[in-house]
Amino acid sequence: MPANPANRLNAIVSISDSTNLDTLGRALTELGATIYATGGTKSRLEAAGVDAHSVSDLTGFPEILGGRVKTLHPGALSGILAKRSDAGQMAELAEHGLNEIHLVAVNLYPFAQTIQKQGITLEDAVEQIDVGGPTMIRSAAKNFTSVIVLSDPADYDAVIAEWREEGDVSQETRQKLAAKAFKHVSEYDALIAEYLGTIDRVKETSTSASDTEAGGFPSEMSLGLTKAQSLRYGENPHQPAALYHD
Repeated sequence: MPANPANRLNAIVSISDSTNLDTLGRALTELGATIYATGGTKSRLEAAGVDAHSVSDLTGFPEILGGRVKTLHPGALSGILAKRSDAGQMAELAEHGLNEIHLVAVNLYPFAQTIQKQGITLEDAVEQIDVGGPTMIRSAAKNFTSVIVLSDPADYDAVIAEWREEGDVSQETRQKLAAKAFKHVSEYDALIAEYLGTIDRVKETSTSASDTEAGGFPSEMSLGLTKAQSLRYGENPHQPAALYHD
């Protein structure tokens, strides 16, 4: 594990969408952060001239199973989840030589884009189900008072600007980012559940009478919708309304 002073900022970056990655990487470096990145992300950062350590430097363990296991390790997750106000937890980090993590920038495997392609098999789709990414996002969002969670590249510029201008990122901004992160993971999981519950090959092998109501409709349904626009008014003129799409 590389030497890292206690007051050094640490960031974990693991992305599938490289939009604005170079900007984020340079900004974090300018702000004094040490960046730890997974394999493909590390290569992209270094190609953009941004120095990055491997997440393996945090975990002391290589990426295995073809990349299925990279960040699911106390060496990464403990530094995200540790309560800074809990002296006992901070002592545990120190005892085990673990670094605090102050920022997590993660976006998930492109499951939605994958299943829209022609000829995609169930095996192809399953390989695009992210496990470590949602775990890191949820961990950082849970500990948002101490960890900044970035799940959307569109938020990079605003967060970096606030950090530069104010010297930190406000609790209000951190909480909004956490709410957005939980929503992002929820929509991701809902899409996977919908896909696995509706494709014919899965229906033929796993759907039972207990899974559906009369008429073949599912007993539960999760919807992940995105706001398209605000409307002038709702059912009545004094009520607000908005249009959403899947």
